[in-house]
Amino acid sequence: MRFDPVKPSPEPCNDADCLALEALLTERLLEFNARATGYTDARPLGLRTRGESGELLAGCCGYTWGGCCVITYVWVGEGHRGCGHGAALLRAAECEAARRGCGQVVVATHDFQAPGFYERMGYERKAIIHGMPKGHADIIYAKPLAA
Repeated sequence: MRFDPVKPSPEPCNDADCLALEALLTERLLEFNARATGYTDARPLGLRTRGESGELLAGCCGYTWGGCCVITYVWVGEGHRGCGHGAALLRAAECEAARRGCGQVVVATHDFQAPGFYERMGYERKAIIHGMPKGHADIIYAKPLAA
């Protein structure tokens, strides 16, 4: 006869616990992904632009892994948009990704954020997920990097 232990029920996390959980899950998934693919080169990628007094004007973050760079967040402060900060960040991220041996950069943006910006920067639309969030769409872009 097989013994089935009582399965624990999932419990919600508070905001602080969610951040810690995300960090732990990221670590565990990176370990699994490395075992599954043989790629052990996962590294975070972050760039920022600061003003004269040290305030954050713009930033981007993501990661590189297995010959690909994924940009997860790009943000430019409202008063600094249209001044070239986003383009400078993206170009710097692309250069660092190429230095790390990546062949492409992938980024997602919402239809109300910056699809035109990524298209002007040479990114090609690869997929659209409608209803994310409701009434809008998430758009996935990719750009090959020169060897």
